[in-house]
Amino acid sequence: MTELSDDFSENIDRFIVESMENGCVWGLQGEDGWALCASEDYDDMDVMPLWSQEAFAQFHCRDEWAGYTPVAIELEEFLEDWLPGMHDDVLLVGVNWNDELEGEEMEPLDLLEEFEQELQD
Repeated sequence: MTELSDDFSENIDRFIVESMENGCVWGLQGEDGWALCASEDYDDMDVMPLWSQEAFAQFHCRDEWAGYTPVAIELEEFLEDWLPGMHDDVLLVGVNWNDELEGEEMEPLDLLEEFEQELQD
């Protein structure tokens, strides 16, 4: 498995391509629900980190997320239900964050648009 890079736009492209190949995205789920963290860019906003590979998600099941496990979200459900719902809930998406939990925070509908452009190509 190739590690995620420090180039966040490359990680976004990889997220889209690999999610489409795998048919799912990966989040972390624990007793209290899905893993969220505070936005680095916006006050009073939470970010839900998601990954294109189970191994990337699994790496983060430590420290404060030690009790969490990677859970697959089917891509069709993610695009049709999750992203619009996250927009309504004023949540951002953390896309393929690297080992230091660094990466792009995206508005869910912007990410949906990226997927739609890729699906049209």
